[in-house]
Amino acid sequence: MTRARHQLIDLSATSYYHVINRCVRRSFLCGNDPYTKRNYDHRRQWLVDRIKLLSSIFSINIAAYAIMSNHYHLVLQVDKFHADMLSMDEVIERWYCLYNGHPIVDDYLADREMSTVKLTKVEEYAQLWRERLYDISWFMKCLNEHISREANKEDNCTGKLYSLPSMALTLRAS
Repeated sequence: MTRARHQLIDLSATSYYHVINRCVRRSFLCGNDPYTKRNYDHRRQWLVDRIKLLSSIFSINIAAYAIMSNHYHLVLQVDKFHADMLSMDEVIERWYCLYNGHPIVDDYLADREMSTVKLTKVEEYAQLWRERLYDISWFMKCLNEHISREANKEDNCTGKLYSLPSMALTLRAS
């Protein structure tokens, strides 16, 4: 029986997780599609480039990966300690590499005069984003959404490219 990801992830037990993601609708992630006679090997580089980018932004390290024709495997190491050590400005900078952020945070970055209430709100947003920077769900969202958009654009279609990721607990001896 499947379980929610938040029930599977326990960083106090292990920081390593094996994530598997499969394509839907008989889509090809890479390789040759025997039905359409199209080659999708260039998509492998899309995935590698995006994984490298996201691992430089998130506090999640890539221990291993394998990209197959219709699915991929990632072994992720969540580095919560690193995320906790980031300054508020570093958290905001990393988050802004992926998203627009918030107008109050924009004011903070522009060194505009801030009331105590607004500064507290900036700190709340930074804390929320800090937690997301070591969250496997957010990492996978940023990875899958980008690749899906590129593949859909290329395939001239809409909808999901991937099924929901499945995850296996990967224990590492200390």
